[in-house]
Amino acid sequence: MINLKMFFKIMGILVLIETVLLLACAGVSLIYQENDIDAFLQVVAGSALLGGVLVLLGRNAQRQLTRRDGYLIVASTWLIFTIIGMLPFLISGYIPRVVDAFFETMSGFTTTGATILSNIESLPHGLLFWRSLTQWTGGLGFIVLIIAALPIFGMGNMQLFSAEAIAPSHQKLAPRISVTARWIWFVYLSLTVAQILFLLMGGMGFFDSICHSFSTVSTGGFSTKQANLAYYNSPYLEYVTTFFMIFAGINFTLLFYLVKGKTKKILFDDELRWYLSSLAVFTTIFSVALYYTSPMGAGESFRKALFQVVSIHTTTGFTSADYATWTPFLWATLGVMMFLGASSGSASGGMRSIRLMILSKMRRNEFKRMIHPSAVLPLKVNKVAVTPSTQSCILLFASLYITTFVVGSLIMMAMGTGLVESFGTVASCLGSVGPGLGSYGPSFSWSTLPDGGKWLLSFLMLAGRMELFALFLIFTPRFWKNR
Repeated sequence: MINLKMFFKIMGILVLIETVLLLACAGVSLIYQENDIDAFLQVVAGSALLGGVLVLLGRNAQRQLTRRDGYLIVASTWLIFTIIGMLPFLISGYIPRVVDAFFETMSGFTTTGATILSNIESLPHGLLFWRSLTQWTGGLGFIVLIIAALPIFGMGNMQLFSAEAIAPSHQKLAPRISVTARWIWFVYLSLTVAQILFLLMGGMGFFDSICHSFSTVSTGGFSTKQANLAYYNSPYLEYVTTFFMIFAGINFTLLFYLVKGKTKKILFDDELRWYLSSLAVFTTIFSVALYYTSPMGAGESFRKALFQVVSIHTTTGFTSADYATWTPFLWATLGVMMFLGASSGSASGGMRSIRLMILSKMRRNEFKRMIHPSAVLPLKVNKVAVTPSTQSCILLFASLYITTFVVGSLIMMAMGTGLVESFGTVASCLGSVGPGLGSYGPSFSWSTLPDGGKWLLSFLMLAGRMELFALFLIFTPRFWKNR
């Protein structure tokens, strides 16, 4: 049975946390004396009431949670946060349609970064801040936030944490999962503050520095400008943002070890070396291609290549140039890179480096086994053997990921979307990337998508953010059986 009382209690606390975040945005609106403050205050009043009622319904709840409870709570959290989070856009009238407001908010919380807005600068500061804040709070996940802030759920902590952080190389920094969550948030917050300072030194305004730092560290990609980072035309800001995107794509556990001076754990981490090597290879390819196929010089070719490769590889989705105008080889390669993602344990989306690395080693072992059938070929990551069950799970994930991409693309095409656009939007949303290809590339809004396509892509954003299994499991009949 589902532990309903504990479900209501956790959901109530999370809704109250979202209420506080919305109240902070109302404060921004008050500072700038803009007309979206009424919308925020109305939503704050309603969400505070809802959160209070849910907490009351969860009184005297048993702290014991099953794995099934964890999956249901995580999925419900993303949905409820999105429904409440879209209300300021609707009530203020800046995004008047439900499907558009839901899409924009889901894109924020899942750190996808795709937008239906065609004139971002027309939004008041409160709503702009809310767009970036949705990405920052969604970057590590709401459950990690609540466990770090309110470690009150006893045995349920691990079930919730496992349901939201299901990457194959997840590590604990401390025996208590709540301590691990706090250390992860410490690293996350430190990166955010550091980037704000560096952006300020580059001449970016204080408000824009905060919003762009929120979007960078969360690998989200929302900008306060329609032209994204290209608006600033600043090599310094591009390099700073690139640097922090790279760090945001590293397992936060390793970043904590870096802070503690445990460099051995970083230097010999197989996934980190795979991730950085992949960035280096793709950046080299793009730099050479841009140098020979565009009017850019060597320095600019390297900068644009590095920025865009890191942005797509980490699924951040910032743009400093319209890559759709580059040679087709490059924008097609970026489309393939939408599947990759960065390290496990980071805010990145996609298939993640750890899975791709293990799949590569599995392929290598199978080729060797064809030549030497009797050979014993253990598969190791960081000198630890990867169990056959983990290998099977990764194969299943890759199969499910590709199947979801193909089915999603076919449905989009059935709705009248072009081939390139269908592939680009589905790959982007499933991998939490942001910009797509073709008519929905970096220079275009997604507002012209059919409404059915927006609902489908919103679902794919959530599925990708929950790494498929955690969401699809809820739709199986066995999940709802009592035994």
